[in-house]
Amino acid sequence: MKTTHTDKSIKLIEWLSADDMHSNSKEWLSELEFVKDEHLFLEDLIKSFTLQLIDKEHFKENKKVIETISSFKKENETLLKLVNNHKNNLKILVDGIDQPKEEERYKNEHKHLTVTVHKFLKDYKLLKIQLFDIIKDIKKTGKQKRLLE
Repeated sequence: MKTTHTDKSIKLIEWLSADDMHSNSKEWLSELEFVKDEHLFLEDLIKSFTLQLIDKEHFKENKKVIETISSFKKENETLLKLVNNHKNNLKILVDGIDQPKEEERYKNEHKHLTVTVHKFLKDYKLLKIQLFDIIKDIKKTGKQKRLLE
């Protein structure tokens, strides 16, 4: 069912106007810039709980989440560059020059970016939930230890 939804979304892109594609690109840039800023917060959070995160009991799974966060930072930077270039190349559609191959390439790129950015943001949200669950468990455990003392 999700595939059908994605296929419909991709087919609808062919009917988007240049203004709509420009709006999409600006929205993606805004969200990706927010992720970039948010990543600084996540790094500080990880630093604040470093000792608890490297605990023997949960080290492997915590390490995997932290490494994934780092890889998402790199992927976000790449997406920011791609989307920014895509937004700047919109002139192909609005310059009044008939360039069917370039216009088709631009629309295909837009389709690809729609799927890629959506998937990235969805996966990033799930990753944040994982990290917040880990931190929540650390805080809960710390609180229980203080109560027992």
